[in-house]
Amino acid sequence: MPVEEPQYPVQLNVAGKPCLVVGGGPVAARKAAGLVAAGAAVTMVAPDVADPPAGVTVERRPYRSGEAAGFRLVITATDDPAVNRQVFLDAEAAGVWVNSADDPANCSFTLPAVVRRGPITVTVATGGHSPALAGWLKTRFEGELGPEYEVLVRLLAEAREDLRSRGIATEGLSWHEALDSGMLDLVRAGRVAEARERLQACLSSSSD
Repeated sequence: MPVEEPQYPVQLNVAGKPCLVVGGGPVAARKAAGLVAAGAAVTMVAPDVADPPAGVTVERRPYRSGEAAGFRLVITATDDPAVNRQVFLDAEAAGVWVNSADDPANCSFTLPAVVRRGPITVTVATGGHSPALAGWLKTRFEGELGPEYEVLVRLLAEAREDLRSRGIATEGLSWHEALDSGMLDLVRAGRVAEARERLQACLSSSSD
């Protein structure tokens, strides 16, 4: 896939889905760990798998031609271009999404750098042009997303669920006004009850 092509950003639900990682080194292990963290059923295949993450099924053997077809998602992380190419061709023929680490020509999707803070996920991608820049930006965003954001998203989720339980539509309310009202500063200062009151005031004024 040419890196110049625009890409469609998406978050996949892989919980319980069979996913394959071809490779046994540190990069493959990181890719497998990311899939496990998302609840996927992960199999790692390589002649030598040195340090697999917990929760992974390990098969110490070469990749078998055609086996990518048995999975929902495939990632290759080997230093053998021929293996990477074979996995890509097998996956493409079977309609399976495949990523090859640092090898955009053998990818049907690329992986962004990811920052997680509780339920908040921020991703940074460069369309395959510069993984290094994506990683650098990820580090910067990690410093911005402190634990107060987890509290903030909890307050917003609670308010949204309360409105929905009372049959009140949540679209069109002043969510952005509430977020711009200093709620985050209140949470940082430990004044969570005041932040909740401010949120409710903003939402009430926009629903009247």
